[in-house]
Amino acid sequence: MSTTGIELNTRRRCLAEAVELISSMRFAISLLTIISIASVIGTVLKQNEPMPNYVNQFGPFWFEIFDRLGLYNVYSSWWFLVILVVLIVSTALCVVRNTPKMLRDMRSWRENVRVDSLRNFHHKAEWQAPLARAALAEQSALRLRHAGYATKIVEKDQAILVSAKKGAGNKFGYIFAHSSIIVILLGGMLDSELPVRVQQWFFGKTPFTGSGVIAEIPAQHRLGTGNPSFRGNTAIAEGQTSHTAILNQPSGVLVQELPFGIELKKFHIEFYSTGMPKLFASDVVVHDLENGHKFESTIKVNHPLIYKGIAVYQSSFDDGGSKLRLTGFPMTGASAASFPIEGEVNGATELKFGKDSYAVEWSGFRPFNVENVAQGNDARAVGKNIGFNAQLSATLGKASGAAADPDANKDLKNVGPSVQYKLRDHTGQAREYMNYMQPLTLEGAQVYLAGVRSNPSENFSFLRIPSDERYGVGDWMRLRAALSDPVARQEAAARYASRALSAEQRGGGLLSGQLKDSAARTLDIFAGGDGRGGFVGVARFLEQIPQAEQEKAAGIFMKMLNGALWELWQVAREKNGDAAAKPTDENGRFLQLATNALSDSFLYGAPVYLQLDDFTEVKASVLQMTRSPGKNVVYFGCLLLTLGVFAMFYIRERRVWIWVRDVDGGAEALMAMSTQRKTLDFEREYEELSVKLPQPA
Repeated sequence: MSTTGIELNTRRRCLAEAVELISSMRFAISLLTIISIASVIGTVLKQNEPMPNYVNQFGPFWFEIFDRLGLYNVYSSWWFLVILVVLIVSTALCVVRNTPKMLRDMRSWRENVRVDSLRNFHHKAEWQAPLARAALAEQSALRLRHAGYATKIVEKDQAILVSAKKGAGNKFGYIFAHSSIIVILLGGMLDSELPVRVQQWFFGKTPFTGSGVIAEIPAQHRLGTGNPSFRGNTAIAEGQTSHTAILNQPSGVLVQELPFGIELKKFHIEFYSTGMPKLFASDVVVHDLENGHKFESTIKVNHPLIYKGIAVYQSSFDDGGSKLRLTGFPMTGASAASFPIEGEVNGATELKFGKDSYAVEWSGFRPFNVENVAQGNDARAVGKNIGFNAQLSATLGKASGAAADPDANKDLKNVGPSVQYKLRDHTGQAREYMNYMQPLTLEGAQVYLAGVRSNPSENFSFLRIPSDERYGVGDWMRLRAALSDPVARQEAAARYASRALSAEQRGGGLLSGQLKDSAARTLDIFAGGDGRGGFVGVARFLEQIPQAEQEKAAGIFMKMLNGALWELWQVAREKNGDAAAKPTDENGRFLQLATNALSDSFLYGAPVYLQLDDFTEVKASVLQMTRSPGKNVVYFGCLLLTLGVFAMFYIRERRVWIWVRDVDGGAEALMAMSTQRKTLDFEREYEELSVKLPQPA
């Protein structure tokens, strides 16, 4: 044999071994195991989250590795699609290799058996009858047909063979079950992101990573109406019309063109007492862009609109650009002068404060919030983790206010509207804020909650601003401004010294001056004169005192601070033209909460506090749009799978052979019976046939 022939045979043998491996059961099971592991990863790890969330969760190193492995979008990753394709090929090869043999076996009567092999069967029987050989064979075949068997009579050398079979369709179970895997996987891939990926790989489509008006996004970021499969979302404000859907991609978005437009006339929503949505629906008008036809419809949860092969589902709801009117209060400096500001949800407003310029990005508005106001989870203050040492914390007790968690309570209450926004400085850095419009009653006092967080993955922490006698934040804002004013602090210190000393002590002058200086120093420390203000500044000051004297010093300091802040409050009220506050329990409670809020305000991280005054709500409906041509393919695959499983488990193939030959006085019959699975039903059927077939006519 030539070298070329040897190489050709070697290649053929390698190809045959490769086909044998790919179409083997162990290879398919290995692929299914890998798919199962990938599915577990896709279930445990949240998919298609914003990339910063993954960075915060895993850190930069593991984020990069998981990103390269495609774990953030498992079901659309290239390796997962490759596994599906290989599984389809493996199953298809298995079906192609075995189906012809099975079909031949189903059609075969297995008429080449010999009498000696029939005698070796476990289930066999013999009998004689005073009939001719042909008559006995015909009688046996007739009785088998009555039992549901298909029969064939074959002439043999000096004998007749009756071959019968029943349940040969059992092998369709194998064919249908394996074919269903191929059909289901093809349908699933057709409804996956594979069609979109193909357009990105071969037709130059790329995700859009910028921002702007959808209508102005270039063509390379848009998918045509002929896209065979997609799943996207669109948010439509009341009175607006959308002709596109947004397809989220790992690195941006793609814009899917629709053959029709959807106009949102009215959005309806109902809530449970817990604040969870009970029912939401969209009254829409569909405008066909091809023929100009339009019609009205209502889209509800589990009641989609299906038009031109596109199913439109009610997904959720959002704000459609509510108009907001707010009042801004300075959180730094000695001025308490407020100013008006307006905004629109999903828009931005320029804010100039002093020499600095900020952008207020209005990200959300809720007309009401049902909260468990008695739980610490929803009413945490900014300064919860200030980090006092154990002695100082025990001495000051609840002085920080922020660290105290209220008793658990299951009562729910609508606490009114809230606004959410980001405050971005000129460097692009931003923190997110959420402020409630109305005061909440927490621990028996009414406070305004002003939430802040530095990262979207964090929960909001809340600054508690006590409500004043006018049910606003003006009194606290003026107290904050007075704390930042050195002149006001000196005046408050003088008043405190004058009030704290008797007439004889004041006459001395020296003691009065020392007490005034101490009170002024106390206010300076709390105001942040030595760096960080609030209770953090107090803690840093007390750390300079010997540890054995810290507890006593802390008590004296807090007593002086409370007294000086009371006088500072009176100075602020007089400056505003208000009467002096009377030393009542209610005012004492206000000052305690105000002191806690002043300390926490140093951690608020914003130059202004924006209080929501009024709003005009604009609702928006979030609709999910899908084109799923593979859905019917998957349904057909499920039907095949059902038929296959039914055939494999409930159809049993049985074979019967009867060898008839002449003997003295008639004919002799030898019956043998076989099946793939020996069951009690098979044993019972064998007993019935072994009794029925020998009976005389």
